[in-house]
Amino acid sequence: MAKTTSILQDMSATDPDFKVCVQVDGESRVKTVIWCNGKNRLDYAHFGDVVTFDTTYRTNLYNMPFGLFVGVNNHFQSIIFGGVLMVDEKTPTFEWAFRNFIDLMDGKHPTTILTDQCKAMQNALRSTMPHTRHRWCRWHVLKVLKEKIGPVYNKHSAFKKEFHAIVNEEIDVESFERKWHQLIKKYKLQGNKYLRRIFKWRDMWAMPYFMGTFCAGMTSTQRSESANHLLKKFISRSPPMHLFVKQYNKLLDSRS
Repeated sequence: MAKTTSILQDMSATDPDFKVCVQVDGESRVKTVIWCNGKNRLDYAHFGDVVTFDTTYRTNLYNMPFGLFVGVNNHFQSIIFGGVLMVDEKTPTFEWAFRNFIDLMDGKHPTTILTDQCKAMQNALRSTMPHTRHRWCRWHVLKVLKEKIGPVYNKHSAFKKEFHAIVNEEIDVESFERKWHQLIKKYKLQGNKYLRRIFKWRDMWAMPYFMGTFCAGMTSTQRSESANHLLKKFISRSPPMHLFVKQYNKLLDSRS
C-alpha cells in the first residue's frame, strides 16, 4: 500500500484538483480507494448529469473489483469521471463508494445513473442518491432473452420482430403494457419466469418509463464496459495495486 499511497500523493502534488479517499479496516488494510483527477472533476461538473457505473473489471493482484464512473460529453464521446477499487461488491461498500464519489464531485448528484441488475448496487443507490433516477442497462436485461425463452425465439422470426418493436419503439406506457400482454398471450408465454421478472421491473429498463428523464441517449453501461476493455491495453494481467493505479492514471492522461 505504501507504493500506492506514494503514487497518489505524487498525483496530488502535480494536480491541485486531484482528490482521493481511502477506506481501511481495523488493521489498517485498504478496503476501498476512490480517486479522480482535475479533468475528471471538470468533466463531471459539465457533463455529470448521466453516469454509467460498472464493476466487471478484475485484474489486479488481489482480485479487487474495479468500478468506473463514465459519462458522455457534448460530442457524444465517452469520458471517465473516476475509478474505485473495492474489496467486495456488498451494499456497505457500494454505499461508501457512491457517497464518496458525490463528495469528490462537490456534492453534485447525477440526474440518471445506469448499472447492471446488482441488488447491492440498487440498495446502495437508494440510500446515497435518493433523488437520482436509477436505470438498469437494457442490454444486460435483454441479452439472455434467447436463452430464457427457448424455441419460441429461434423458431418464430415474427416473435423476435414484434418483441423488439415493442422494447425499441414504444414510448407510451399504456401502449407498451398492452402490446406486451398481447404478445405474451399470442405466443403462450404467460408462464415464463424470465419474462414475468423483467416485466415486473419494467420501470427500471423499458423506454416508456424514462421519457421524462434525461439520459443523454444512453440505455446501457456499455460505455463503462468499453472503458474496461481499454484498460486492458494499459494494464498487464494481475499487477500489484500500485502498478494498477499507475497504469490507470496513464490511461487517464492518454484521454486528456
